[in-house]
Amino acid sequence: MSPPDLGAAPVLVIGAGIMGAGIAQIAAQAGHRVQLFDTRAGAAQQATAKLAATFEGLVAKGKLAVATAQEVLARVEPVATLEPGSEARLVVEAIVEDLDAKRALLRQLEAVVAADAVLATNTSSISVTALASGLAQPGRVVGMHFFNPVPLMKLVEVVSGLHTSPDVAAAIFELSRAWGKTPVHTASTPGFIVNRIARPYYAETWTLLQERAASVPVIDACLRGAGFRMGPCELMDLVGHDTNFAVTQSVYQANFGDKRYQPSLLQRERVEGGLLGRKSGRGFYDYRDGAAPVTVAEIETPALAASAARVVHGRGAVAEHWAQALIQVGIGCDRDTGSDWTGLAVDGAQLRLTDGRPAALLSAETGVGDLAVYDLPIAPTFGAALAYSPSATTAPAWAGQAAAWLRLAGFAPQCIGDAPGLIVARTLAMLINEAADAVQQGVCSAEAADTAMKLGANYPAGPFEWLARWDACAVVALLDRLDAHYRGERYRASPGLQQRAWRRRFDTHSEGA
Repeated sequence: MSPPDLGAAPVLVIGAGIMGAGIAQIAAQAGHRVQLFDTRAGAAQQATAKLAATFEGLVAKGKLAVATAQEVLARVEPVATLEPGSEARLVVEAIVEDLDAKRALLRQLEAVVAADAVLATNTSSISVTALASGLAQPGRVVGMHFFNPVPLMKLVEVVSGLHTSPDVAAAIFELSRAWGKTPVHTASTPGFIVNRIARPYYAETWTLLQERAASVPVIDACLRGAGFRMGPCELMDLVGHDTNFAVTQSVYQANFGDKRYQPSLLQRERVEGGLLGRKSGRGFYDYRDGAAPVTVAEIETPALAASAARVVHGRGAVAEHWAQALIQVGIGCDRDTGSDWTGLAVDGAQLRLTDGRPAALLSAETGVGDLAVYDLPIAPTFGAALAYSPSATTAPAWAGQAAAWLRLAGFAPQCIGDAPGLIVARTLAMLINEAADAVQQGVCSAEAADTAMKLGANYPAGPFEWLARWDACAVVALLDRLDAHYRGERYRASPGLQQRAWRRRFDTHSEGA
C-alpha cells in the first residue's frame, strides 16, 4: 500500500472503555472527526457523555474555552454499528486484551473499511504479527499502544509486526506526534518495551520478600530513595496484583518459560486470596478506612567511636562523597584510589559498596570479620533511605558503627538481610540488563528504551542513563555474582551489556597505556 496520509483522516475508535474514550478524546482534540463504537449497547453514548463532563470541568477551571470544548465534542460521534465507519482512514481498536477477539474484529473490519485504511491495535502485550496473520492486507496492521490515562501519558509505543509496512509505522509515528504524544518504535516482541523492561522492578522485590531479606516498607523506601516515584510494592498495589500477575504470566509464557520473567508464588497467593491492592482495599498495605499508615522506622545509631585510622577506598562519585562527608564534619581520612572496592575502612573494619557478593562471602574471601556492605546510592541526592547488611561475623559494635558512618554520610540507613546486591543495585542492574538485551535483539534503540521507561513507567532515569552514571563492567560483575549465587539463568548478563563492558575495559587499558 502507498504511504498513508493520516493528518486529517477520519478516525474510528472501537471500544468505549477508559482507553478507547481517551483515544477518541485526543484524536478529536487534534482536529479529527471521530466515530466511537462499542458492542455493548449504550457504551459509546455513555463515554461521550463522560467526555462532555470532563470538558465541563476543564472549562470551569479555566483550562479550556467553552467554544473549544464544544468544537471538540462536536467531532465525536457515537455509532451503533461498524458500517458508519466505512469512511475511516484510521481505525484504533481498544477492545478486550484477547487474541481471538482482536483477530475476529480485524477480519470483520476488512470488509467494512477502505483498502487503504490503517488498522491500529492498542494491545499492550499481544503479538501484532499474530493479529495481522491471515488478513488480506496484513501490512496495514500496526500497534499503537497508549498508556493510561491516555490524555495525560505522553508515551505511545508504535509496534511493528513482521508484516507491518514501514510506511504505515512511520505514519503512525508522525500522527502520534501530531496528537501531542512522544512515540517510540518497537518490534512486536513480548511486552514490547515498557512491559518487558519493567519486569525486574517487580521480580527482584518478590525474590527479596520470598527470602525474607527485607520488609515491604523498607524495599519501597529504598527504591523511592533511588528516585522512583513509587516503590514496587506501592506500585503493584496501585496497578492491582491480578493485573500485574497476568502481565508477568503473559510475558513469561510468550518467552517459553525464560527464568528472567518467572512469576512469583507469593504474588499468585495474594491474587488467590483477593489481596489485589487498592481496588480490593488490601494488598501489601491496608487501604480501608481507619487503617493506620505504614512508615519505615528510623533506626537509632550509636555515637561514632574514636578511631585511629580512616581510609576512603576507591574512585568515582561514591568515593568522593565519602571523602567530602568526612571533611565537612572535620574528620580526617586517607585515600586509596587504587583499591578494588569502594567505601570506608575504620581501624581494619570495612564498609563496602555492594559488588553483588553477600557480606558473609566477602568476609570469608577477605578474612575481614567486621565487614558490612551498603547499597548503591544512585539518586541525585544522597539523603534518602539506603540498605546495608553486616556480615554474620561482624561484631555488634561494628554493625552499629557501620550505620552511624552511613548516617554521617547523609544516608538514612536501613538494615536488611545479607542478600546479594541488596535492593537498589540488583534492581537497577537487572533493569539495565533487560534494556541492553532488548536493544541487542533489535526490539528498540537505546534512546527509545530510555524515553519509554521515563514516560511510560515514570522512571527517574532511563536504563542507559543509569548505566552511564554507573559502569558497564561493574554491572556485569554484579550480575555474574548474582548468577553464581542463585545458580540459574535469570541473572545471565546480556551479550549486549557484555559488549559494552568489554569496550569499557579496552578504553581503560588504552587510557593507561
